[in-house]
Amino acid sequence: MQKRLNDPRVGFFAEDYTVYSDDQQKVENSDFIVRWRLEPKKEDIEKWKKGELVEPAKPIVYYIDPATPKKWRPYLIKGINDWQAAFEKAGFKNAIIGKEWPEDDSTMSLEDARFSVLRYFASDIPNAYGPNVHDPRSGEIIESHIGWYHNVMSLVHDWYFVQTAATDADARKMKFDDDLMGNLIRFVSSHEVGHTIGLRHNMGSSSKTPVEKLRDKVWVEANGHTASIMDYARFNYVAQPEDNVGKSGLFPRIGDYDKWAIEWGYGFGADKEEDDKKQRNKLYNERIAANPRVWFGTYEYGNIYDPRTQSEDLGDNAMKASEYGIKNLKRIVEKLPEWTKEEADRFSNLSQMYNQAVGQFNRYIGHVTRNIGGYYETPKSVEQEGNVFEVVPRSMQKEAVAFLNKQLFETPSWMIDGKILDNISSPNADQLGNIQDNTLGSLLSVSRMTRLSISANRFKGSYTIDEFVNDLKNGIWSELTSKKKIDGYRRSLQKSYVERMVILLNGSNNSISISFGSGSSMIGPDPKKSDIVSVVKAHLNALKTEINAATILIPDNMSRYHLLDMSDRIKKALDPK
Repeated sequence: MQKRLNDPRVGFFAEDYTVYSDDQQKVENSDFIVRWRLEPKKEDIEKWKKGELVEPAKPIVYYIDPATPKKWRPYLIKGINDWQAAFEKAGFKNAIIGKEWPEDDSTMSLEDARFSVLRYFASDIPNAYGPNVHDPRSGEIIESHIGWYHNVMSLVHDWYFVQTAATDADARKMKFDDDLMGNLIRFVSSHEVGHTIGLRHNMGSSSKTPVEKLRDKVWVEANGHTASIMDYARFNYVAQPEDNVGKSGLFPRIGDYDKWAIEWGYGFGADKEEDDKKQRNKLYNERIAANPRVWFGTYEYGNIYDPRTQSEDLGDNAMKASEYGIKNLKRIVEKLPEWTKEEADRFSNLSQMYNQAVGQFNRYIGHVTRNIGGYYETPKSVEQEGNVFEVVPRSMQKEAVAFLNKQLFETPSWMIDGKILDNISSPNADQLGNIQDNTLGSLLSVSRMTRLSISANRFKGSYTIDEFVNDLKNGIWSELTSKKKIDGYRRSLQKSYVERMVILLNGSNNSISISFGSGSSMIGPDPKKSDIVSVVKAHLNALKTEINAATILIPDNMSRYHLLDMSDRIKKALDPK
């Protein structure tokens, strides 16, 4: 089969091998995508080339494992057949088909490599997977045995509950109706089938949807909350109850990107590899200019610092999306005792769903944090305008710090609900404190501070270390100006802040590795030779002065004890002798 050369701007799995020839002046690499051998019948080739829809000579067929519970089989088949619309963009109708396994046919075996099967596993593993077996010479996919575990249903239940229960009454229970669970299984089926036809995760797809469109009932129900089923976008947690968005605006589906990727990978091309590469390149450049929603991006194979390519996130602004998400979480947490109640349950349901809510809140915090010290990487060909690398705008990084100061570092009392915690958690557990401490540690890390320092030197108008530290301090130490009582969570947070800054002050004797995307990396400067230590030292000196001035005006003893301790720790760090 003719290879189709890989393009990192379209998310296909790829194979490669090293090429040597007598005419070379350097060793070359042949990098090509993995795809099924989907071809028209001989009598339909000219029709296909003219853009007419034709049936393939050999369609892609997936059989449903007969061990699968009968009520879920139709949904799995729908998940497979949902890809038919995508293959039509490549010129093929009925190109992919889901079928029941012919149980009465003794000539067929589930283990036979001639048949692709969606296998069912009676297992408590909450997962599913979609592999393929392909020819390493051409990338031709030969067969696939998809696996889905029985307990993946618990996973999609919990996601749907904590992300949509504020807007969908059907999500407010511990056991969903069969049709809702069936459609959740259908979404999993479509995603895993996508992998088996060659597609990687497109974690960046959701970033091309403006946040406010996620609340627009007409728009989101027509277009979906993400342009790709291959994203980890899960469900629309941004939509608010008053938006009245229906399930079609909450669920993922085969979207613009998926249809484009199949068109690019399976559509008619040139006869020679290099000619085909140029043709595909031109087609990509035209399509991305016309429809930004076909963009592909993922942290899995490149830049882990690009905030557009995260998993589990939505929209083009993590701060706005997460604020809406937290509004919904507050509504859900308040109702958890009611919505999780089942006769004779000993609060296990409540514990399960509260922990899921905490995990969802932590995801929102992570989505925002990625913006600080982040940079965009947009692979391009030389024909495209604009730069490949850009720093996250200063205004957006400041917005991210302001969000964290308000939503996380100001004690989120809605998470400390006695009606819940007093029934599920011992006083030793402190999930909120752990999230605060872990986030602060991530913010005040050598890696992030180094990225901020390098970006400020390279990109004009970038967010600087000095500005970042001051913005963070003004939020975490706001009591120094308000003279309000410092609660227990805030005291712990401020102690952690000082300890993290002291670690930065002491620096590291070793250089650190800084990634610049696409698998490349370089050795960054020794932190002791950068501006980090200088900024931290000046900042701690100023903070100590502010603490000393505020101590006598703070209204309660515990707050004063705390501030005296902090002043002493900073003094010893600055002058250890």
